[in-house]
Amino acid sequence: MKVTTIGIDLAKNVFQIHGVNEHGKATLRKQLKRDQMASFFATLTPCLIGMEACGSAHH
Repeated sequence: MKVTTIGIDLAKNVFQIHGVNEHGKATLRKQLKRDQMASFFATLTPCLIGMEACGSAHH
C-alpha cells in the first residue's frame, strides 16, 4: 500500500484520513482519534498532506 497523498478532515476529537496512490486510487480510509495522530503519521512514509478544517476545528 503506497500512499502518495493524504487528505485530513480536522475536527475536535476525531479525524478522517483518506489516502491515495500515485494513480489516484484510494488506498487508505481511516478514522483516528486525536491521541492516535502522532503515532500513525510517525510510521507513514513521507507524502503530500492536505488538511481541511471546519469552523470549530481550532477548539
